[in-house]
Amino acid sequence: MSAPEDVLLAAADVRKAYGPTDALTSASLRVRAGEIVALMGPSGAGKSTLLHCLAGIVRPDGGTVRYRGTDLAALPDRARSALRRTDFGFVFQFGRLVPELTCLENVALPLRLNGERGRVAARRAREMLAEVGLADVAGRRPGEVSGGQGQRVAVARALVTGPSVVFADEPTGALDSLTGEQVMQLLTAAARECKAAIVLVTHEARVAAYSDREVVVRDGRTRTLEATG
Repeated sequence: MSAPEDVLLAAADVRKAYGPTDALTSASLRVRAGEIVALMGPSGAGKSTLLHCLAGIVRPDGGTVRYRGTDLAALPDRARSALRRTDFGFVFQFGRLVPELTCLENVALPLRLNGERGRVAARRAREMLAEVGLADVAGRRPGEVSGGQGQRVAVARALVTGPSVVFADEPTGALDSLTGEQVMQLLTAAARECKAAIVLVTHEARVAAYSDREVVVRDGRTRTLEATG
């Protein structure tokens, strides 16, 4: 059965174990177009595993994850990899920028992997860096910029392809509170500008406050917190 038109991602009764350890026992979640959803819970609860299943990085042992109605587990590896280059963007806790490349080249990398010509990719990457306020660091390497600047470069890289969904795994976890606030403001504003949904893993209430809806992951299960406003 296909998902409603505005539901981008639909996880139903997802289960995942690593050896004898259950990471997810029954996780269900729907993410609509343009929605920001925060996955919250204690360490080891299964938040990152759920995010990896939603992004097609990890195949669940049971249940389904559908993107625009298509079961991700039924897709071959090449097709899932293509989705991660085109429809999905990623921001990780430590940025995971390629240290040998300049900031401009890091942002252009997803476009180049998609077969975009170098000049076109560089122009779009330069525009994206300008949008996150980092036009002046284009020629620097990740080791030559601050942690906050590096995360903003990672945000630019995540959004440069115009994704439908951005997966952010503890994007402020390595930053001080002020810099973290700036990165979250930038990420959410930029995502809303391009109408991308965000699935955000965090254990910080101040970060989850940027979301439209909070989903608690505990003991491998999910529970949606009802809005009070």
